Amino acid sequence: MFARQFFRTCQPARQSFRKYSTEAPKAAQGAPQGAPKGKANLTPIYLAVGVAGLAVGTYRYTNSASAEEKPRDKVFKGGDQGFVDLKLAAIEELSPNTKKFRFEFEDKDAVSGLPVTSALLTKYQAPDGSKPILRPYTPTNDEDIPGYLELVVKRYPNGPMSEHLHSMNVGQRLNFKGPLPKYPWEANKHDHVVLLAGGTGITPMYQLARHIFKNPEDKTKVTLVFGNVTEQDILLKREWEDLENTYPQRFKAFYVLDNPPPEWTGGKGYITKELLKTVLPEPKEENIKIFVCGPPAMYKALSGPKVSPKDQGELTGILKELGYSQDQVYKF
Repeated sequence: MFARQFFRTCQPARQSFRKYSTEAPKAAQGAPQGAPKGKANLTPIYLAVGVAGLAVGTYRYTNSASAEEKPRDKVFKGGDQGFVDLKLAAIEELSPNTKKFRFEFEDKDAVSGLPVTSALLTKYQAPDGSKPILRPYTPTNDEDIPGYLELVVKRYPNGPMSEHLHSMNVGQRLNFKGPLPKYPWEANKHDHVVLLAGGTGITPMYQLARHIFKNPEDKTKVTLVFGNVTEQDILLKREWEDLENTYPQRFKAFYVLDNPPPEWTGGKGYITKELLKTVLPEPKEENIKIFVCGPPAMYKALSGPKVSPKDQGELTGILKELGYSQDQVYKF
């Protein structure tokens, strides 16, 4: 019962080579009188080659210039910008209770402008004039792709914003504000990072992992421990599997289910001290960082809750018992 509550709340190019004859070319028709035998008037050929060369040079210059893209406008600038109204452009059902929502930007060439890691604040004002509903969400699409942002949202009973999002239709609009900065990331900031997630707490973890692995200069190792109620609840599983298949030496994922199917070979129950002791790097490895994000019960069991967005609170729970320090843990 505890476990259920624990997770419910949180192609190479072909080349052709022209063969040139080793014999002298025959005299061309129309060659001027007095021209040496066996030689044609090559002036038109030289002229054609010269024009072609000029054209190629111009093409290369033009394309080289266009390859240097200008900085794109950012939709979310922070500060006193206020809320940005975005239209819902597409909805994809990921599971019986989870959907992916794509919101498009007015400027199709603009990017979100979100740093890694950060979130956005959403706002919905009910028609009855009641108090606005505000909830933070972490977009899951690449921040450098222009034109839109995507949210993966699980519908929770009595969750006013998740219920509102799941009731929305394409064409409707929602207010966004941000960015809400979390943990600033730089390539190779840590040798190894651990992502401990439950439920929809997986979204900031995916934002960070995706950013690490898309940067060829970043060699950070990543370990994911992801707890859920059922197998259907494992959000972004295909994306995680793609990362694991592409970077088998740097990324490992461990899944734990409260209600696993009979054929399940992963972890069962909830994230335990024994599991973490087995899969996590040793606390004595100084340059590691453990990120935690999930429902309140998960924070309580693993790390202790954070006091506020600016106050991480004291480190307690399993991570403390395993010997990790306050500086080695970050609570989203």
